[in-house]
Order: sequence, then structure tokens, then C-alpha cells
Amino acid sequence: MFRKIFVNTIFLLLVSSALSANNDGIDTLYDTAGIDGVLLISSLSGSVEYQHNAKKVTWANIPASTFKIPNTLIALQEGIIKNQAEIIKWDGVSREYEPWNSDQTLATAFSLSCVWCYQRFAVKIGKPTYQKYLNIFDYGNRKVGDDISTFWLEGDLRVSPRQQINFLRKVYLEELPIAANHFKTLKEIMLVENTADYKVWAKTGWQGEHGWYVGYVEAAGKVWLFANYIKVKTTSDLALRRQLTIEALKLKGIIK
Repeated sequence: MFRKIFVNTIFLLLVSSALSANNDGIDTLYDTAGIDGVLLISSLSGSVEYQHNAKKVTWANIPASTFKIPNTLIALQEGIIKNQAEIIKWDGVSREYEPWNSDQTLATAFSLSCVWCYQRFAVKIGKPTYQKYLNIFDYGNRKVGDDISTFWLEGDLRVSPRQQINFLRKVYLEELPIAANHFKTLKEIMLVENTADYKVWAKTGWQGEHGWYVGYVEAAGKVWLFANYIKVKTTSDLALRRQLTIEALKLKGIIK
């Protein structure tokens, strides 16, 4: 009996050591970049994970434009917008980001993180409907807050890297009460990289010091989900949301 306990203890210590060693390289990426961040990479089954700053993977922050993933599904399911090519008419108001100052489509609104487009959707969707979907999706802390047009940017909604991964898994597997054609539309506009070796579906997010890059990758017949959160000190840090994610995926041999 003692020998069995001893062997099991040694095995657990070896596994723990291996997991720690596996993450050393990712830690170095963030240390070298001088970035305070949290990264969670998970296999589709959740049986294999790589983490940076593991103690913070359950810490929740403002989702910013990563909320456009569930928001798009809600807008499509509720018929607020019909497809990715439908024109969203610009209201003529000049905004700080020039690409927003023109008519948009769902595809461009998603890729450009067009705030006014999704705020227009939000007003039409309304708080009760949002609350219903946040509960069904089990998204973040499920809090809509008082201002329907900004709750994912500066309101009460919070989400952790772990919760991002859990939600993305449902999106990939289409395990939400959303029509199949709406999942198809979302996945088409989420596709950001399509190479001979891998494909990446992702969304950036940024509000103040909060920076995100979340999504999933298909490579070598496998699916990996990722959620990268960084503290943004200057706008030059924004490129690191994607860069650190891709470098970590390469470091672990997930993509080439």
C-alpha cells in the first residue's frame, strides 16, 4: 500500500513538473515582451492545456470587442441583421476611427470592431433579450448592467480567459440554441488566417488597459482554443495580443 502511494505521488510530481516545464517557454515570451498577461490554450476536449499566469485564468475583465462573437449570434438569431452582406447605413457622424465613417456590412463591422454598428444592434435587441442569451450562453458573469449600448465596453459585464474558452468551445461545436446558418455566418467572418498548414478564427478586443485575442485554430486535424488577455500600456502593445498568441501556438508545435 505504501509503495502504491509512493509511486502515485512520484507520478503526480513528474506530471506537475512536466506541465510547469511546458509553460516555461510561454512565460519567457511574455517576460521578453514586458507584458503582463494571461494566456490559456486548450485542446477541444479540454484534456490538454497550456497556460501563462495560470493563477489568473479565472480572473474576469471587460470583454470589449470579443463580445462581438456572442453579440453577432444574438443579432442574427433575433433577425436584427440578416446576413454578413447586409448594408448597415452610416449615420454621417464622424468618429475617431476613420474606417468606421462609412456604410458597413456585418463582415466589416466585425473585422473593424465597429462600435456604432453593434450599439445600433444593442438598442434593438434590448436588455431583457440580452439577459436571456447571456444566461443561455452562460457567458461571463451574465451582467448586462444599465447602459445597453456600452455594457461590454465599460459596463458590468466581465469574462475570464477560462470563460472565453468555455464559450468558444460551444461556438465551435455549435452547442448553443442558434440556427446552423448563423453559426456558419459567424465562422465565415471570424476566419482571419487561412494557410496551407492551419486556419485561425479569432477576434480582438480593446478597451483602455484591457486587451484580448480569442478564438480557435485548426491544424494537423486538431482544434485548439485560445484566450489571450494582456494589460495594454501603450497602443504599440496592441499588436502583441495576436503576436504572443501565435508565437505560443508555434512554440507548442500546434502550428508551424
